Amino acid sequence: MARYTGPKTKIARKFGQAIFGDDKAFEKRNYPPGQHGNNRRRGKKSEYSIQLMEKQKAKYTYGILEKQFRNMFKRATSAKGITGEVLLQLCESRLDNVVYRMGISPSRSGARQLVSHRHITVNGEKVNIPSYQLKAGDVVAVREKSKSLEAIQNSLANSSEVFEWITWNTNTMEGTYVAVPARIQIPEQINEQLIVELYSK
Repeated sequence: MARYTGPKTKIARKFGQAIFGDDKAFEKRNYPPGQHGNNRRRGKKSEYSIQLMEKQKAKYTYGILEKQFRNMFKRATSAKGITGEVLLQLCESRLDNVVYRMGISPSRSGARQLVSHRHITVNGEKVNIPSYQLKAGDVVAVREKSKSLEAIQNSLANSSEVFEWITWNTNTMEGTYVAVPARIQIPEQINEQLIVELYSK
């Protein structure tokens, strides 16, 4: 499936947030891109523009293209609960995102690559679909032959974030997707209500 492979710092500057993780270039120039940089006068954005920007930010953050994102929104609207929150929960329940949250990879794009190359198992079975939706209780692990990979070892050594809805055992290199995270447990700065309003028009 096609993925955005362009300059990530430029996208991060567009949203004013380092949505792809630590970015030294963004820290130096954290204003919108463009010829006149920080001095450019910017008119007031329309309601539609603000809603569209929020949707684009969510898509870039989780690495999801429009068709798949729209399908996830349809699933969210038919599920119980608040549509916007359910949408983010579906994003967080993706296998590539959980691999990233567990610290197996320092980025979601890296996690997606690990999954695609069959380095990850779910409940003991190899799964190579990054968008695979995990259920509470699913066990995610690094495949036995892949445990010595330098990229994985380095990522785990530098990982310090802890999430209440995930457990991880560095010795066995496996963790459990304990539960669907509540909205307050999702750290991404996304206003999901704006996305709901955009798709509801």
